[in-house]
Amino acid sequence: MGTLRYAMSCSVDGYVADADGSFDWAEPTDELHAFVNGLVREVRTFVMGRRMFETMRVWDAWPAGERAVEDEFADIWRERDKVVCSDSLTGVDAPRTSLEPRLTNARLAEIVASTDGVVEVSGPTTAADPLRAGMVDEVCLFVEPVLVGDGLRALPDGARIDLALVGERRFEGGTVFLRYARR
Repeated sequence: MGTLRYAMSCSVDGYVADADGSFDWAEPTDELHAFVNGLVREVRTFVMGRRMFETMRVWDAWPAGERAVEDEFADIWRERDKVVCSDSLTGVDAPRTSLEPRLTNARLAEIVASTDGVVEVSGPTTAADPLRAGMVDEVCLFVEPVLVGDGLRALPDGARIDLALVGERRFEGGTVFLRYARR
């Protein structure tokens, strides 16, 4: 039986992307990227929507030799299973990746139950229903030192999960990592 994690970078005012859809303000330093690599090592399966899948596709064919921390992330990424939730895609052509046209909370619970380790639901739209249903065991936020004023919110309205702070870390540049577990 696995655990369900939601992890995202967000602005201080709680957005994962600004009103134009940009998140260029969230580019990690090597120190932060190395920390993320450690978290990603814990993940056995990523569950994500189409936009997150399209964003992360770059790691499937990452050209080694740019930065060691990025090469390491690409290696970890390629070794993990991925489930893409999209009713607009007819198929996915990425290694270790399957398509789930309509992700229900019941189907997500099946994925978590059949996984030995962490299942990470990625993207605020894909994570909204599981968050509202109280299914998420762990919430990890990387709070970036920027206010963007509007955009795609990291957390949905209507979600209520009582959490306990179980980890925190401050990074060079002002990013703060907050790790919460369900009480």
